[in-house]
Amino acid sequence: MISRRIIRTKVLQILYAHVTSSEKTLRQSESELQLSIAKTYELYHLLLALPGEIKNYAEGKIESRKLKNLPTKEDLNPNLKFINNRLINRIFKDRTLADYLDKNKLNWSNHQDLIRKIYQLMVESDLYNDYINSETDSFNTDQRFCEDLYSTFLISCEPLQNELEERSIYWNDDLDFVISMIIKTLKKFKSENDVNDYLMPLYKDEEDKEFTVKLLRKAINNNQENRKIIENYTKNWDVDRVAIMDVLIMELAITELTDFPSIPIKVTLNEYIELAKYYSTNKSSTFINGVLDRITKDFQEDGKIKKSGRGLMEG
Repeated sequence: MISRRIIRTKVLQILYAHVTSSEKTLRQSESELQLSIAKTYELYHLLLALPGEIKNYAEGKIESRKLKNLPTKEDLNPNLKFINNRLINRIFKDRTLADYLDKNKLNWSNHQDLIRKIYQLMVESDLYNDYINSETDSFNTDQRFCEDLYSTFLISCEPLQNELEERSIYWNDDLDFVISMIIKTLKKFKSENDVNDYLMPLYKDEEDKEFTVKLLRKAINNNQENRKIIENYTKNWDVDRVAIMDVLIMELAITELTDFPSIPIKVTLNEYIELAKYYSTNKSSTFINGVLDRITKDFQEDGKIKKSGRGLMEG
C-alpha cells in the first residue's frame, strides 16, 4: 500500500528530525520511521471503517424518530438507501478489517460527536441527496457513491481533518494518500457477496520494505559525505544558509542515485523535485533541480552512478 513517494516523504521527515537532534541514534530514527509508516496503515483501516460508523449513527437516528410521540410519515417510512448501501455493509462485516482494528485498538466509539457532525454535513450535501433520491439501485451505484464519499466529501471534511490532526502527528500529511488507497480498494469489489480479501498489504513487496530501511540508513551514514558534495556544487552559496530541508532533499537524491542501481535516474530526480515543491518554495525546487542536474552529469561521467537495466542511465 505504501508508495515509493510516501516512503521518500517519510524518510525525509525522519531524516530532518534526526539531523536537527543531537540525541537521536540511527536505531531510534529507524524505529520512528517504521512507526510513522505503521500509523499510515492504521489510518487506512480506520478510515475504511468510517462509513460503517456513520451508517450505524444513521440507523440510530431512524429508530429514534420512529419513537417520537407524533412521528411523521417520513419518520415511519424513511429512505433506507444509505444504511442499506451494499458496499458499506460488505466492508462493515469484513473480519480482516475488524480483527486489525481490534488488535490495534482502533475505533470511533469514543468519537460519536465527530460522527454526528460528519453525518449532518453529509446529509446536507448534494452528493448524498442525489444518491438517496436516485431511482437506480444497484451494487455499482452504491460503489460509486462510496468512492465519491471519500474523494469529494471526506477528503475535505474539516471536522475529520481536525480530529485526525489531534489524534496523531503522523497523520497530518497522510489523508490525501490514504483516501487514494481506499478508493483503489473500493474499486476491487465486484459484488456485495465478494468474499475475497481486498485490504492492501503494508508494503507492495519485500523490495519496497528494504528500500525504506536502506534509504534512511544510507542517508544518515553518508550525511557528512553528501553534504560536502553539495558544498562543492554550491560554491557561490553558503551551504549553511541554504534551507536545511533543501539540503536534505539533495542528500536523499544523491543517496538514491548512487546506492540504488535499479531505480532510473529520471525517476529519482523527478521524485525529489516534487518533494521540493511540497516542502520548500518554487525557487527552492528550481535551485535543487539545477544542483542535482550538475551532480548527476558529473557523477555519470565519473562512473559514480551505476544503473542496471535498459534505460536506467537516462537523466
